[in-house]
Amino acid sequence: MQPKIVPIGVSARHVHLSEEHVEILFGPGAALTRLRSLTQPHLFAARETVTVYGPKGFLAGVRVVGPPRAETQVEISRSDGFLLGIDAPLRHSGDLEHTPGARLVGPAGEVILRKGVIVAARHLHLSTAAAERWGIRHMQTVSVRVGGERGLTFSRVLARVSDEYVPELHIDTDEGNAAGVKTGDFGEIVDASAAFL
Repeated sequence: MQPKIVPIGVSARHVHLSEEHVEILFGPGAALTRLRSLTQPHLFAARETVTVYGPKGFLAGVRVVGPPRAETQVEISRSDGFLLGIDAPLRHSGDLEHTPGARLVGPAGEVILRKGVIVAARHLHLSTAAAERWGIRHMQTVSVRVGGERGLTFSRVLARVSDEYVPELHIDTDEGNAAGVKTGDFGEIVDASAAFL
């Protein structure tokens, strides 16, 4: 059986903004401008950045990822949370109920978020074709092993399957540092459990 090899994307802190918040932070009529495309075809890193403030500190130059979403979401690592003084829960993207907020400051204004700050749970993007080839279904959990001097196995990785996705494991900077991996490295799917979230 051929190994199930997937590239790794280490996701640094970033912000997804609603259209309303784009205009508040960057000015009336403002739109996000593409800096570079990301691996997933529908996403891009914008030229725009914001400063995120918490009770204890701030993070400057936090990249905005486009296109705009229905709700603003701030994705940080546990280490970022310690610096900000925000106890952000581990959540899957879009699951924002009962999450803490923050203050976002841009060149034209600021936004006080009542919710939306999370530590993004590790997840695996898969194209429909790759998922079918490997027998993995949408919302199934899998384990992914990475090698190297600090090799380890990431468990409870949520598989997201879509015709629009490109295969890629997404982990945050804390996880990448712990495993000694960087964007462009590879991991192997070693278990496809029957668990669904």
